[in-house]
Amino acid sequence: MRSFKTHLDTKLKNKSFKEKFEEEKELVNISIELQTLREKKGLSQSDLAKKAHVTQQQLSKIENGVNCNLSTFLKVCHALDLEISIKNRKLTA
Repeated sequence: MRSFKTHLDTKLKNKSFKEKFEEEKELVNISIELQTLREKKGLSQSDLAKKAHVTQQQLSKIENGVNCNLSTFLKVCHALDLEISIKNRKLTA
């Protein structure tokens, strides 16, 4: 029986799979970071949702890595006093 790591390494050789995998990985990392920042500020999901003018369910989806619309994402980021910037991956790698 192959290990998960071996299986994943094989799948990652496929360009299309790798692109989707990296997208999902990025979503999860952002979600974890937002949840960590919310907790550091001592806010519950309900508290932050009210502050951001979104529902607690929308916030929960963001923190669980579910894709959301950009407007909702920005509301949550602004409520956490976060600034969003865009970087060229090729220049930062």
